[in-house]
Amino acid sequence: MLPRTLQPLTTLWLLCASLSFTPPISAASPDPLERAFASTVRPFLGTYCLDCHGATKPKADFDLSPFTTVASVVADDARWAMVLDQLEAGEMPPKKAQQHPKPADTESVIRWIRDLRQREAARHAGDPGPVLARRLSNAEYDYTIHDLTGVDLRPTREFPVDPANRDGFDNSGESLTMSPALLKKYLAAARQVADAAVLTPDGLAFAPHPMLVDTDRDKYSVLRIVDFYRRQPTDLAAYFEAAWRYQHRRVLGERRLTLADIARTSGLSAGYLERLWSALNDPREKVGPLARLQSQFRTLPVPARGQTQLAHEGAIALRDSVLTLRRKLVPEVGNLSAPGVNPGSQSFVLWKNRQMAANRRRFDPALLHVDGQVPDPTPIGEGMRAPKSKSKDSKPRQPDPDLTVPSEPAQRAAFEASFARFCDLFPDAFYISERARVFLEPGEDKANVGRLLSAGFHSMTGFFRDDAPLYDLILDEPQRRELDRLWTEFELVAQIHQRMHTSFIWFERAEGRYLMDDEFNFARSEDKDCTSDAKVRQLAEAYLAKARRVGTAAPVLAAMQEHFERTAASLRRIERLRAEAEPRQLDALLHFAQRAWRRPLAATERSDLLDFLRTLRTRDGLSHEDALRDGIVSLLMSPHFLYRIDLVEAARLESSPKSIRRNPRAPAGTAPLSDHALANRLSYFLWSGPPDDALLARASNGTLHRPEIIAAEARRMLQDPRARRLAVEFGGHWLDFRRFEEHNAVDRARFPTFDDTLRQSMFEEPIRFLEDVLRANRPVTDLLDAPDTFVNAPLARHYGIPFPLDAREPWVRVRDARTYGRGGLLSMSVFLTANSPGLRTSPVKRGYWIARRVLGERIPPPPAAVPELPADEAHLGELTLRQTLERHRADPSCASCHRRFDSLGLVFEGFGPVGERRLRDLGDHPVDTSATLPNGTTGSGLDGLRTYIAAHRREDFLDNVCRKLLAYALGRSLILSDEPTVRDLRTRLSKNSERIGSLVEGVVTSPQFLHKRAPEILATK
Repeated sequence: MLPRTLQPLTTLWLLCASLSFTPPISAASPDPLERAFASTVRPFLGTYCLDCHGATKPKADFDLSPFTTVASVVADDARWAMVLDQLEAGEMPPKKAQQHPKPADTESVIRWIRDLRQREAARHAGDPGPVLARRLSNAEYDYTIHDLTGVDLRPTREFPVDPANRDGFDNSGESLTMSPALLKKYLAAARQVADAAVLTPDGLAFAPHPMLVDTDRDKYSVLRIVDFYRRQPTDLAAYFEAAWRYQHRRVLGERRLTLADIARTSGLSAGYLERLWSALNDPREKVGPLARLQSQFRTLPVPARGQTQLAHEGAIALRDSVLTLRRKLVPEVGNLSAPGVNPGSQSFVLWKNRQMAANRRRFDPALLHVDGQVPDPTPIGEGMRAPKSKSKDSKPRQPDPDLTVPSEPAQRAAFEASFARFCDLFPDAFYISERARVFLEPGEDKANVGRLLSAGFHSMTGFFRDDAPLYDLILDEPQRRELDRLWTEFELVAQIHQRMHTSFIWFERAEGRYLMDDEFNFARSEDKDCTSDAKVRQLAEAYLAKARRVGTAAPVLAAMQEHFERTAASLRRIERLRAEAEPRQLDALLHFAQRAWRRPLAATERSDLLDFLRTLRTRDGLSHEDALRDGIVSLLMSPHFLYRIDLVEAARLESSPKSIRRNPRAPAGTAPLSDHALANRLSYFLWSGPPDDALLARASNGTLHRPEIIAAEARRMLQDPRARRLAVEFGGHWLDFRRFEEHNAVDRARFPTFDDTLRQSMFEEPIRFLEDVLRANRPVTDLLDAPDTFVNAPLARHYGIPFPLDAREPWVRVRDARTYGRGGLLSMSVFLTANSPGLRTSPVKRGYWIARRVLGERIPPPPAAVPELPADEAHLGELTLRQTLERHRADPSCASCHRRFDSLGLVFEGFGPVGERRLRDLGDHPVDTSATLPNGTTGSGLDGLRTYIAAHRREDFLDNVCRKLLAYALGRSLILSDEPTVRDLRTRLSKNSERIGSLVEGVVTSPQFLHKRAPEILATK
């Protein structure tokens, strides 16, 4: 059963039909364009075009026979734009055609097409176009789930690849259709997300993996705690070095630095550094380990100005000296024993853990060697077993000079006090993240590595928190709260105390056999109520009664009793915590719903969702956790999540269509998007994901539609790390490298340097570069002309660029990349490799990429049965690839297109099949990078291509960038009515030094971006 607000997707599909409304083109009385079509254009088509492009087997599937009226031409502008291109280029009719029109006739048709396009563009300028309701693309779905959950689940890994629209993007309603098979995949993806949900004391969180079984819950919780531990600054050498820096701050030119300043800049604990500094300068220390440490610290070198690393080695030596002594001062803790009780019993192990934890900062005077006398082993109390020695034939112990103190009482007291302060300042461990079985004798195997946060049991679930020194000495108050929260979540999420008690019962019956008597038959680990308060207390009474009967020593009885008291208290505490958490978890689910649906929830939607959860629990018998997981699935299967609908201000339309705010540039028959729909459109444009809280706040206060506000938000969002997604999704699809991570055309035997790491590096380079262009608001022309690029170590090796050994980041900017033949997009290996067949270069593919992707030319697909070039450049014989292409272009059916782009590819011949620079090709011929470019000028190499584009094709490039960004932002292919907006974008670029930020702002303040076609308004006209 689904709540009323979560209607089936079929409801949405019906809605899509209404949202795809297209304004009708009214029939007009005959005008000059109508007359010219009948008298000039239609006869021209019949005479020169329809023989090849008619209804019967049209060449290139390009059929012009349906165009019998001006209205039919207007309705298919994309096809007529290609007709215009072909006529302007002189490609059609082809040279082999039997009839050729007079130039004046061709010019008349060209002029007619231009005039018609200009008129229609002006008539419908700013028309938002048919923006269909569309599902989230695979990338948008993954990014949205990431932003909702905070983890990178990527649930669409097994989804089919999204198809692209005619502009090359996969984020439009033209391509993002839904099918029953795909709907099943969305359901599986929603369940995958729900399975990763974590019910915390404060609400909901998500793990990077399913959280359905105990081992997964343990892994999630344990790794978070251990990661917290490992992030803390506990290396004593760093503190000694920081103290030395503070001592010599004046000499180092850092006179004004405080200890807190040094701690902050060094990533250290200010509190612990203060403690250490006080101990290193305490005048009371005359004898003992701290006095010796002070003396060693004073021997560290005195620096000259700026020599901040001079004491590094000395600080490491001080640390090692402290740790060596501290290991000798750890008190030994024996094992408890009782008749009939296994030595690994839970109560015994946990008691020993508590003793060892209490000793972390405690000093035991019995460890000292008074006047060189080695002390006897620590006396063992009643009911305790001393650990056995490691060897039966151990040699007599020799006195340790580090632990030797005088016997005279006053002197000995001074030494003991110093040792106590030393142990208090330097614990034997700040925390314990791994523990072997603690009840084993020294001679037995303890090498149970990888038992993170383990209590040291055998055959039992059990964890133990041992981090008091870290908590008290290193952490500040917010960090303490964070660590407490992590442990509390661990206890709640993984049900630690319930499982430990269940394991205790199982162990004592199966391994220890202490509970095998009939009197313990009520205590069974498989019983659901074995952790109830009554059962725990009943077991405690029976367990202790037997212990007394068999003569267990009083200290051991006390340890057993303490164990049951702690267990009962922990179980009840977690029960209370779970009950208190349930309302907060319901609130968190409502908040999740609001973020998933990317708008505030209506009151009915909130109540429906809560009713749905109650029904799951009362009628279907689901647990609170399972009901919440089903609630997440229902939210993620809702059209409100799966689809982007871009609603207009529906409430205001219903009450008064005339009252809606209007942009004077917006055409009739449109309405402004609601602010929340606008927030979604903006965030999916720039981030391919949902709005953040700041953007939703703008939407909620009703100001986002203001041009100055939405432009400011766009500027803010481009500085966010999520703007990387614009580089990946827009740049990746526009420039056709989005799927290069899966590129496998390279023959790795012939090119062994091309491995997965280099392939990933090639993919990353344009993303880093595009990110920088966006963040720094660089000129759009930098995409082609920039002298810089970004490399990591593998890519630097491939390019022959020295990679700095002292680089702090894996990726660095190379500002003088031209020195190495790189700089900007055109020389990047990702494009050179992607447009090569594998064993040779391909001037055709590389040139086609420049013409189509970079310059925006519309080039028809190749004819059928095009002869293939040899696959291996080394097998061309005496011919070079250039000469082979010349033969290929001799075919008239090929020449017309190839002369538009082959030369653009030949200039790249100085780059091999994987983008490596080269002087000779694989056939050992010298490479020739010269070319006669499409306008008849000559150029050589990449510099020649850049010069050609800057001088002759700059406007084409800028126009193409404007068109591609607008199409991507609107989520549809461009239509004729977008032409005025494209011109506005070009003007804006020119006025702002081609800065890309001005282009983005122009897009988000355009009428198309801010509005949507509104059938309701048209119906009232």
